[in-house]
Amino acid sequence: MISIQHDISLKEFNTFGISAKAKYFISIANKAELIEALQLPQFPTYFVLGGGSNMLLTRDLEIPVLHINSKRKKVIETLENDVLVEIEAGENWHEFVLWCIENDFGGVENLSLIPGNVGTSPIQNIGAYGVELKDTFVSCTGIDIETQEEKIFTLRDCNFGYRNSIFKNEAKGKYIITSVIFRLTYKNHHLNTSYGAIQQELESNKITNPTIKNVSDAVIAIRERKLPNPKEIGNSGSFFKNPVISKSDFEILQKKHSTIPHYVVSDTEIKVPAGWLIEQCGFKGKRFGDAGVHKNQALVLVNYDNATGAEILALAKKIQETVFSTFNIEIEAEVNVI
Repeated sequence: MISIQHDISLKEFNTFGISAKAKYFISIANKAELIEALQLPQFPTYFVLGGGSNMLLTRDLEIPVLHINSKRKKVIETLENDVLVEIEAGENWHEFVLWCIENDFGGVENLSLIPGNVGTSPIQNIGAYGVELKDTFVSCTGIDIETQEEKIFTLRDCNFGYRNSIFKNEAKGKYIITSVIFRLTYKNHHLNTSYGAIQQELESNKITNPTIKNVSDAVIAIRERKLPNPKEIGNSGSFFKNPVISKSDFEILQKKHSTIPHYVVSDTEIKVPAGWLIEQCGFKGKRFGDAGVHKNQALVLVNYDNATGAEILALAKKIQETVFSTFNIEIEAEVNVI
């Protein structure tokens, strides 16, 4: 039986630490409670809350907040070199990664320390250091908000792209993910150490034959140096997506800015780090009241104390306008603005 709480502060439920309120708040521990909540006749619409890591609250919420808090990690099948695991939506993502490391399940070690919960990870197709969720994703189960029927989404169904999926497009707002199945290795791990500073971190620790734990530890060390801990200063990780531009546009840009870092996406597309663009515009480390840009990573917007969501959004828009006027590149917000 579900319990409806009233006038609940969401400050502890979003990593930005924004002091918005929920008029109605319902904690969901399992699928049965979710279906019960969705069938309440007095509430035609809902706001679904997971780990609160990829959103910016700019107002109080008058509609009910469903906090997905279901917990379970389960091995469902062991194959020749792989293992299939099913993880409930309310499990913390990083704790899931650590569980994989403890059990010597490989494939998600590069995604260590990403904030948020497992249930929201497919929406964003989370990624870091050369690895994306889709690389180990098998399927996820969702509940149709309108009919309360269960639906399984396969890898193909999800139409994953860079920080994108079906859940941000045609299925947006129609389903609540209740669990995710991953295919992980338990023998002959395929390590990805070529992206970013992982290899350099391993070499500095004199590790020549790394394990998945070594890779995870390296990623954690790098992220802790570059990114602020949401428990210490409010933030949502990377606020902006790294823009992908045409090769011809990049060549024009490179003539003006010869040191511009970049990553080749395809024969015709180049990815440019948004953090570099923002830093070149002079925003890195700048503070505007209680809203600001982190001193170590310009991609990260922070709440120093009591910034409102509207103040952080205003700063984000100012950054976007300045980057566009300086480089003629549009940078998109990675977080969901509520």
